[in-house]
Amino acid sequence: MPQTITPLYTTRATAYGDGRNGHVTSDDDVLDLDLAVPKELGGSGGDLTNPEQLFAAGYAACFHSALKLVAGRAGFSTDGSTVAAAVGIGKLDRGLGLRVALEITLPNLDRAQAQQLVEQAYRVCPYSNATRGNIDVALTVV
Repeated sequence: MPQTITPLYTTRATAYGDGRNGHVTSDDDVLDLDLAVPKELGGSGGDLTNPEQLFAAGYAACFHSALKLVAGRAGFSTDGSTVAAAVGIGKLDRGLGLRVALEITLPNLDRAQAQQLVEQAYRVCPYSNATRGNIDVALTVV
């Protein structure tokens, strides 16, 4: 049973037009983007973004924040750290599904320390909590 959440922040975005070939805006108009279906999915691609790129950017940023939080609490440096998120979309038995691969770089830590922090970050990251058990998420320390 899902836990009840009392939001600390809420944002809203609206999609217009032709879905994946449409337009998205946030209510404060900070986000204001045209979208295009990637060529790999039969679209025009080009220099327009798509929902998978937006999800990858959000997950990478959120996980990086969670990583910095747990590392800071443990007294470890995250100088030079990065998180890259690769989001794949593909067929399921019913419709389409996503998978995520997170590549985490913590250049000032040994592999064991980095792995421990990554596992802790995975437990506290809101994106990880939202996707756990719903999509495959691979965590790789590089």
